[in-house]
Amino acid sequence: MAEETLKSQITSAMKEAMKAKDKNRLGTIRLILADIKKVEVDERIDVDDTRVLAILDKMVKQRRDSVKQYTDAGRDDLAQVEANEIEVIQAFLPKALTDEEISELITSAIAESGAASMQDMGKVMNLLKPKLQGRADVGSVSQKVKAALAQ
Repeated sequence: MAEETLKSQITSAMKEAMKAKDKNRLGTIRLILADIKKVEVDERIDVDDTRVLAILDKMVKQRRDSVKQYTDAGRDDLAQVEANEIEVIQAFLPKALTDEEISELITSAIAESGAASMQDMGKVMNLLKPKLQGRADVGSVSQKVKAALAQ
């Protein structure tokens, strides 16, 4: 039997959350499936694992922004709800890369693209994005790439 797709893993997790009566986890998983369904309907496609990872990555980023805004506004209760959603979403993402692994990827991408200055940043990021999808915050990695190219 073929390996289970990420989308079917999420659907299975929804069923498990229903059986366990875990309302918070169930709610977040339903949000994930709704975002996936929205993309499928809007673009008239069946999403593959790569696209599901991109959707999950975007959801985590949105929630991190919300946590920051809620914390700044003194709404720690709402920030905690968003943080809990991040945990559930991250359970479906691959293991996060360490700082050392990210540094190695940046070094090899700079060498592979022949980047010598800030004008070459796009080339480096194009090589890095597929490797980072769902495993690291692309925004923070781009800051590290800028620092590496500025030297």
